[in-house]
Amino acid sequence: MKFITLYHLRMIALIEGISYLLLLFIGMPLKYGLNIMIVNKVLGMGHGVLTLIFCTALYILWQQKKINSQLSIGVFIASLIPFGAFVADSKLVKLTQSS
Repeated sequence: MKFITLYHLRMIALIEGISYLLLLFIGMPLKYGLNIMIVNKVLGMGHGVLTLIFCTALYILWQQKKINSQLSIGVFIASLIPFGAFVADSKLVKLTQSS
């Protein structure tokens, strides 16, 4: 899997971060405010799949030593926090520019 680069990780992280925000700010209010369940199920499934892809890409880049352990853990933790993907992206941009 040598075709995964830091650029790919950045794009996956941003898409995953946006899906998380959609789930939090659209899916959850519709579920609990208006009792519309289907939107949350669709957004939740999409976010889950994107999270698995993100974690796999992060692991592959860590295993190939393209990203160190400390940054890898930081990017993972940032993915758990709303808007954290955008903070992690700024760190990955710096890494991409330095290499």
